[in-house]
Amino acid sequence: MKRSIIALTFLFISLQGFSQVSDRLEMLDIFNLEYVSDPQISPDGNKIIYVRNFKDVMTDKNLSNLWIVNFDGSQNRPLTDGKQGDRSPRWSHDGSKIVYLSNKSGKTELYLRWMDTGEERVLVNSEKTPSNISWSPDDRYLAFNMFVPTQKASPIKMPQKPKGAEWNSPPVYVDNLNWRRDGVGLLPSGNQQLFTLPVSGGTPRQITFGGHDHTGPQWGKDGRHLYFSANLREDSELEIQDSDIYSVSLTDGRLTKLTNRYGPDGNPRISPDGNQIAYIGYDDTYKGYQVRKLYLAGIDGSNPKLISGNLDRDVGNIQWASNGNGLYFQYVDKAHTKIAYITTKGKVNDITEGLGGMSLGRPYTSGTFTIASNGNYAYSWAETHEPSDLGAGNGTTNKRITRVNEDLLDYKKLGNVEEIWYKSSVDGLDINGWIVTPPGFDPSKKYPLILEIHGGPFSSYGPVFSGEIQLMAAAGYVVLYTNPRGSTSYGASFGNEIDKNYPSKDYDDLMSGVDEVISRGYVDESQLFVTGGSGGGVLSAWIIGKTNRFKAAVVAKPVINWFSWALNSDLPVVGTKYWFEKKPWEDPETYMKHSPISLVGNVTTPTMLLTGEADLRTPIHETEQFYTALKLQNVETAMVRIPGAYHGIAAKPSNLIAKVAAILTWFDKYKTESVPIDIKR
Repeated sequence: MKRSIIALTFLFISLQGFSQVSDRLEMLDIFNLEYVSDPQISPDGNKIIYVRNFKDVMTDKNLSNLWIVNFDGSQNRPLTDGKQGDRSPRWSHDGSKIVYLSNKSGKTELYLRWMDTGEERVLVNSEKTPSNISWSPDDRYLAFNMFVPTQKASPIKMPQKPKGAEWNSPPVYVDNLNWRRDGVGLLPSGNQQLFTLPVSGGTPRQITFGGHDHTGPQWGKDGRHLYFSANLREDSELEIQDSDIYSVSLTDGRLTKLTNRYGPDGNPRISPDGNQIAYIGYDDTYKGYQVRKLYLAGIDGSNPKLISGNLDRDVGNIQWASNGNGLYFQYVDKAHTKIAYITTKGKVNDITEGLGGMSLGRPYTSGTFTIASNGNYAYSWAETHEPSDLGAGNGTTNKRITRVNEDLLDYKKLGNVEEIWYKSSVDGLDINGWIVTPPGFDPSKKYPLILEIHGGPFSSYGPVFSGEIQLMAAAGYVVLYTNPRGSTSYGASFGNEIDKNYPSKDYDDLMSGVDEVISRGYVDESQLFVTGGSGGGVLSAWIIGKTNRFKAAVVAKPVINWFSWALNSDLPVVGTKYWFEKKPWEDPETYMKHSPISLVGNVTTPTMLLTGEADLRTPIHETEQFYTALKLQNVETAMVRIPGAYHGIAAKPSNLIAKVAAILTWFDKYKTESVPIDIKR
């Protein structure tokens, strides 16, 4: 009897706890969010394999499995399962097999799977991971990239240490300009090379050699040539953009250069008849933003011609139509990601839009698709209230196939996302943005406002799901995010409004957006907050040096001093050649003119700094400079350091939570308690 009473007591407690589950998005819900990526439609258009991404709350890891579904949405089921990382599935041309990458054995390996039986075998068992995998026309071989390390002896010769002595590790000798990279750290000595491998098994055959990276192999129709992109200049460390398309003979290894202009040429795709090559590039003019364009040439590189010249948008993910009369591609137009078709004469027709949702943190534009020979396509389906799902269509109808978050989001009330356009006060330029209102929003009340600013600066936000912004809305804030001048997807002229002039009038664009939301009557003008990361961190720091209208700020992973950043980040050439006209010591005045540190004497806004300790893109010394300067100015400030995190703080789910928790903690501290909001989180 006593045992039964105890059991009933526990049941009551459990049910009571269940009944108190919040109907708003909570921090721990980040671990429960899933999304679909890399949809691969079968060659006949009847089946789709996609990657289903999820998180493990116990190990703080991002994991993924492969799922398969019929084009009509039936028989949706896992192809692989378990807590592992299965990714990059690629169909053979006859649809009988796939290859994919998995770390199920404890290290990342390339697997071959027969679709009729489900049998599998490891094809490449290597310390290095294959990438950019491509099937030969007859499905007998694979081509891929793989890193080949090289031995680079240090010229520093240390004496032999005594037996049993415990010395420090030997000194690391560095003589490269680009010696480290964010997300990687110290770069190992070596390069990406091309390999081929028989599907029947064996040892990968190295095709390219030398001290340069060779990427993106595509098979020629004859099965005897690979096409790829490489920057083979001797001064490639300084001329980082000048890549070309090459072919390599699998018979004798002979390289042939197919493009010859100053600028990046890449992403080669061979026409169905094997007679033409399509590729993406542009003539490099050292602008901060340069539109990626689509070109066609003969298979030998002859008669190159621009075919996307009438489209003032970046072309990406090009795929030939089966009849060879044109290509499918994707592009972002005013923050909306679309699939389109372009004829070889250059006529563009949109097929569908609504791609994206593959970033759980902030609402960056994204998306991908693949298309079958019969015109059926699969793509990442974007919604403002859910991360990416699987979509499918045929040009006349589109259908959402999956709802991978229905277990969580069907009972959660999320903030409403409204798209807006407004005029910049400085010159009347049209600016695009989005207002997110809290769940249970009442326009008759007054709410605090968060201005959230994107990074880049040459990137764009869009009408897609954002875990970070939805958590802010769930905490009772109205959130505004915008695409000020300099953002991509609005054309070259709009993007280059900040060329060699950043920050500048983008500040006015952001302030005009805040004024637009205030004019709607539901924002408390005394309760304004601002935050942003990377380029958004630059602008957040710039804003509080220009105005004191914000009650508090969180400046995430910023550049504070362009002089020190240009010589300490992993983008030294980009900073000194594309974002400024001269090197820092040649024009220190201009570098300081655009540095938020130059305005620190004006700052009175309570400010939190937040950066990953391993960040190499905007190194933490930038944060430390601003923190110290604000302390010396007696401004209320705090510094949050995310241990082990590179620039992409949200690479670990708990770090995404930590970032949002820190921002809300700081803003809640300075928010006036009399604001009539019922906050639950």
